[in-house]
Amino acid sequence: MSATLSNQGERLDRIAKVIRSKNAGPFEITFDIMFDDAGAYHRVKRSGVIEPVRMAAAYGIPVKDVLVCKPFDAALAFKITIRRPVSSGDLMDTDVYGCQQHVPLTGIMVPMS
Repeated sequence: MSATLSNQGERLDRIAKVIRSKNAGPFEITFDIMFDDAGAYHRVKRSGVIEPVRMAAAYGIPVKDVLVCKPFDAALAFKITIRRPVSSGDLMDTDVYGCQQHVPLTGIMVPMS
């Protein structure tokens, strides 16, 4: 099977129209997962793969640092906000704008049902 499809499902980046991240102030990063197809959005929502425990694991942070993780049906989108492990602009910060932090979300496997 290809990298896109497997017995485990299909990668999120092959289903979603947009997966992006950006600063939500100096101490938080927000993520948007958006769909242009209602069926795809509802498939991902039903699967339950976008949830706080999985987000915390993807970013190596405590679950309490996942501040928002919810679907928005009207927009066919999910919104996730996490506390930044290091504040924007800190000496240890590697992405001051938070715009490259979405990558761990791209490989989430969505079941085929």
